[in-house]
Parts: sequence; structure tokens; C-alpha cells
Amino acid sequence: MRKILIVAFLLITCSLWGADMRVGIASKVITPQLPFWLTGYGSRTKPSTEVMHDVWAKALVFEENAGSRVIIVTTDLLGLSHEVSEAITTRVIKKYGINRSQLLMNSSHTHSGPVVWPSLSMIFDLNLEDQKSVAKYALELTDDIVAVIDSAMSHLAPMQVWSGHGSVGFAMNRREPTAKGIINGKNLNGPVDHDVPVMKIASPDGTLKAILFGYACHNTTLSGYPINGDYAGFAQIDLQKKYPGVTALFFMGCGADQNPQPRGTVELAMQHGKSLSEAVQKALAGDLHPVRAPIRTDFTTVNLEFSPFNLEKYQKELQSTDKYLQRRAKLILEGYNKGWDMSHFTYPLQVVRFNNDLTILAMSSEVVVDYSLKMKKEYSHENLFVAGYCNEVMCYIPTQRILEEGGYEANESMIYYGLPGSFANNVEEKIENAIHGMMKHVGAKSSKN
Repeated sequence: MRKILIVAFLLITCSLWGADMRVGIASKVITPQLPFWLTGYGSRTKPSTEVMHDVWAKALVFEENAGSRVIIVTTDLLGLSHEVSEAITTRVIKKYGINRSQLLMNSSHTHSGPVVWPSLSMIFDLNLEDQKSVAKYALELTDDIVAVIDSAMSHLAPMQVWSGHGSVGFAMNRREPTAKGIINGKNLNGPVDHDVPVMKIASPDGTLKAILFGYACHNTTLSGYPINGDYAGFAQIDLQKKYPGVTALFFMGCGADQNPQPRGTVELAMQHGKSLSEAVQKALAGDLHPVRAPIRTDFTTVNLEFSPFNLEKYQKELQSTDKYLQRRAKLILEGYNKGWDMSHFTYPLQVVRFNNDLTILAMSSEVVVDYSLKMKKEYSHENLFVAGYCNEVMCYIPTQRILEEGGYEANESMIYYGLPGSFANNVEEKIENAIHGMMKHVGAKSSKN
């Protein structure tokens, strides 16, 4: 009888402390061979020849059993292309027998990372050798991310998982209203999300093994030529120095219309990274709650319509003196003449929910902060982290408010992403309807219910 009670006590204790899961942890350098072109700014005129610090792909595998697991990958990149994302997904699904909803990839959106071809191809005019180089890197990147997943899968071990929150305040809304419209500047009164969600992964004896943390802010403190992960890279480095042997993984939030302030120097990037690291450390020492199985996941795609196609507009832009307009018009007109469907954009969405303890809403591309704030309000009963830049980054995702206001996130950004134009006014409605369906499917409860 005593043995039965002891076993029962241990089972209950493991459940309460989140030890009902195994977790695999791995990391791999994905810094390209130099010289290599960086992405994020059209003003760069040459490839990078210097590494400030390496950029990484890192993976966490959370497993309840062979049929219940989720793989989370973080990368110090501007974003994965659709091509790279699909190639990774196809290989991992085939290798491990998972479904699409069980693989979640996120990019930090550093503007000091390597080109992931063909994302933002409109800003480049690459020569033959450079084109070969970026094409080769995309294939190698696919192999590297699959390899880091393989490594995490091979190192599964019982773990305790915890969740908490911190806060840091260097993100500022950049959509500044002026007499001439919205510009990329400083909006002191604009919406922000200063939440720093944190996951703590520790062995059964309490030894810290990994930290997954997020923030909603563009990684644009720096704009030069050395390869680096910007503030998110420095935050990961600082945490790994603070906790030797620990893997720190950064998970990007809905920071499409947020910039770090102040910015412009390496010292500021390090300062923001230090501030974020300290917020994570404070959260780890604060009120943490166990994260347990079961793991529920869902994945869907939504067709987001573009504004009505205007052939004459692109015919005029093809004759423009603006090289970006001309490149975009050339691409669109070539597609039009080949009969390609350019009426909509296929947009991926994903949800991962651990028991009733933590829900991750993963939105692809560059998502404005409005979505994060609104979903947290609608699902206030949930411990919810809304992430942008997941799976693939192929455009900006505005709300109806931003579409009506105009500005870079609504209009100009589509030029550099090579898309036909702004989204139709129903973009927010369609995305929210899809989110509500997924959240219901995984058991998340809306505050409106």
C-alpha cells in the first residue's frame, strides 16, 4: 500500500511540475560564408565581409508521447521564404510523421542577417556570382534547420517547463502622423506591447537547460554591414553568459510597426539586448506557472485578397525612375502575361496550446501590434503569446485601421516584397475569423463567451 501511495505521489508531483513532457534542445550556427549580402535595407550597396557575432538556428521539441509533440524553431534571420519554409516542412513531416501544425518556425527579423532568397528580392540587383551564393545559402539553410531539428529530437529528456512574463520598454510605435500622412518615425502615443513572455525549461533536478523568450519590436537598432542578431542576438548572448550551458532562444512578437528607441549604434543594440535579458532574468526569478501536456495544435491558411488589379498602374510604373517600382512592375506584368493568379495571398496561421497553461498564436509575416493587443484582450483568460514572423515572412499584415491610415505597413512595403498592392479592407476580418476557429479547436476560451 505504501509503495502505491509513493508512486501516486510521484505521478501527481510530476504532473504539477510539468515533468509530464520530454524536451529536446539543440542549436546550430547558420552564419554564411563571407562575403555575403545582408537583407532588410535597400540602401546597402555591397555584401558583408564581417561577423559581429554568429547567427543561429535553435530548436525545442516538446513531447508528451510519439503522437503528441510540437517542434519550435527560432532563427536569427529576417524571415524564412515560402520556398525554404515549405522545403523544411516537407522533409520534417516525412521524417517524423508529424502533421503541419506540429512544426512552428519563427524568425527574429534582424536586419543584419543574411539574404534568404527570394524574400525581398526587389531590393537587390545581384550579379551572377552573388545570385549563386544566395541560392546556395537557401539550400544550406534548409539542411541546417532540418539538422537542428534532428539534433533536438535525438536529445529528448524529461523536463520541467514553466511560463512567466516580464516587461521592457524600448519598443516604440513608428507610425508617426504628419500633415502629409503617416511616416516611419516616432509615435509616442501609438500602441505598443511591452510584454516579455518567458518559458523556462529545466531538468527534473531543477537545472536550467533552456529559455524561450519573446518581444514585439523590429530588430533595427543597426543598419550597417557586419552580420549580427541585433538586440535579440545580444539578449541571447547575455542570457547564455548569465546561465552557462543554457540555450537561449528568441521568439519574435508582433513588432511590424515597432522600432527600438533610441537606435543607430552597436552600444544601443547591446543596451537593448541587456535590458531584454534583465527582464527575462526578473521573470525567471518571479511568479512562474507550470506548463504541462496535453499539447494541442492547429494550422490553417487564409486567402487574403489584394485590392483590385490595375493594369495601367503597373504599365506606368514600369517606366518609372524609381528602381523599386520598376522592378515590382516588371515582376507583376510578367506574371499577368503568363496568366498567374495574383488576386490573393495565401496566409498561414497556427496555434499551439499546452494544456490550459500556455497558448502560442503564431502568425506569419510582419504582423502589426494591433493583432497582439486585440487577441490578448479577446482571450484574456488565456496565458497567451501572439507571435509574428512565424513560418514564412513574405509581406506586412496590417489591420483595417492601418489600411485606412495608409503608410509603409499598408502600402509602400508591398513594393519591396514584390506583391501587387495593398490588401483589401477585409484582411483583418478574415484573419480574425480563422484565429477564432483555431483557438476554439484547441480549447482556448474567448473572454466574449
